Amino acid sequence: MSKKILVVDDSDSIRELVSVTLQDEGYTVVAGKDGIDAKKQLNGQSIDLVITDLHMPNMDGIELIKHIRGTEAYKTTPILLLTTESQTVKKKLAKEAGATGWIIKPFVPDKLKAAIRKVMR
Repeated sequence: MSKKILVVDDSDSIRELVSVTLQDEGYTVVAGKDGIDAKKQLNGQSIDLVITDLHMPNMDGIELIKHIRGTEAYKTTPILLLTTESQTVKKKLAKEAGATGWIIKPFVPDKLKAAIRKVMR
């Protein structure tokens, strides 16, 4: 059974690009356009990894990470933040919220795959 990854980004093109990259590696992908939409996917189904954008409408990545960490079924699920932000302050906030790692956009598919392999042992 393939690992399932939740991809959350308000950009349709980024969501699609990440999804295709992951599907090509054999992962099952479910997606959300923001944190509120992503919460619908966090309905008890098995999610092996969450990749989320930071800046999104309705519920941003930090709020989503806090929600995930507060949900018993997903509190240990690895979370990668995929964002254009590279500020130390933002990274610190994400880590404090419970992010496992950080990937800068535009992402290089091989680096994304390597980061996923590292956090999903």
